[in-house]
Amino acid sequence: MTSGEGLPAGVELTELEGGVRVVTEAMPSVRSVALGLWVRTGSRDERPEQAGVSHFLEHLLFKGTERYSAIEISELFDGLGASTNAATSKESTQLYARFLDEHTDRAFDLLAEMLLGPTYPEVDSERQVVLEEIAMYEDEPQDRVHDVLADAVFGEHPLGRRVIGSADVIASIPVPKIAAYHEDRYVGSKIVVAAAGNLEHEGIVELARRHVAPRAASGDAPDDGAEAWDGRTARASFYEKETEQYHVCLGAPGIPRRDERRFALGVLDAAFGGSTSSRLFREVREKRGLAYAVGSYTEQYADQGMVATYVGTRADNVTEALEVIGRELGELRAGGVRGEELERAKEHVKGRMVLGLESTSARMSRAGRNVLFGLPLYSLDEMIARVDAVDADDVAALAEELYDPARFSAACVGADEDRFRTALGPVSPALAA
Repeated sequence: MTSGEGLPAGVELTELEGGVRVVTEAMPSVRSVALGLWVRTGSRDERPEQAGVSHFLEHLLFKGTERYSAIEISELFDGLGASTNAATSKESTQLYARFLDEHTDRAFDLLAEMLLGPTYPEVDSERQVVLEEIAMYEDEPQDRVHDVLADAVFGEHPLGRRVIGSADVIASIPVPKIAAYHEDRYVGSKIVVAAAGNLEHEGIVELARRHVAPRAASGDAPDDGAEAWDGRTARASFYEKETEQYHVCLGAPGIPRRDERRFALGVLDAAFGGSTSSRLFREVREKRGLAYAVGSYTEQYADQGMVATYVGTRADNVTEALEVIGRELGELRAGGVRGEELERAKEHVKGRMVLGLESTSARMSRAGRNVLFGLPLYSLDEMIARVDAVDADDVAALAEELYDPARFSAACVGADEDRFRTALGPVSPALAA
């Protein structure tokens, strides 16, 4: 079944027998193709005893198939002049490559075999690689604190677990359990083939039918995100580590991926801490010199989301930095975002949209992600129109709902928990207690 109705110009979507979806965007002015094979499975689909298997499996896709060893795979991609990589998130896994358009058939064949036919020949050596990655991650407190925050906000729910997983699980999980996870998840409607560049849609569809659909139609996958999140009390979570700075995040539940208010939230986030003219950047860094890195961000999942702020600052500055952030949260909810500030934030969001979609890789990723999660594929003009339609009342309503300090959990990686909890007082007396 092929559809072009309701899709942007140049975009076509076909669903194959067995549920595999193929989405392409033709970009005739380029000589390359970006190809992504997307699977709707990630860390939130894992049970505790599987923590990290999605990410580990992503690594193992490169280690060998029946036809090719890991070295041969890398040599083949190099011989095609291609760049290739993979990524795992809480709700998806993707394997992707970018290459000259003349190599589309060969690159597709190789990527599909890697995705659907791993033979796990070098599991033990790759365990060590991932364990080193986990160890490296533990030494990066500015990254680690965001997972500490996810745990504080979502608790024991799978959204609270980190994508990279548990060292204990990675060190011990046997190949049959990894293979069973692959067999259960890499099937049918879980898979989206996305491509953008100098291509013909029917050519990509035929390649998908030949290389992906036969395997993908051979099983029934577990439900997506079966465990719903029903909320929890805000809490503070501390990860003790001797560091030069205290890395602090504040966060609260946000909105899900399909919520049309995501355009207004993007504007609100840009004004609050998501740009170099934002309130947090101006007040914490530029005026007071309390931090090098400070800002805000949002995350959206299938049924939930998160709004968050981050600051990394020395011990002597933690209290003042959080006082400023707490005050800015209060002013955001009291006064909203209006006038020139609102217009500047909207232009910032529109600029990021346009600049972010000026490559085949970005176009492929947008199409693949939106089809994978059932989101509408708006044209660039439609997205810009939705940002332009955001008004001060939209932003104020979101600020009032989402940025209430009473909803915020807190996370810190640092040396002294008492110092952290004392500093939380101006933001949330309940968390400081």
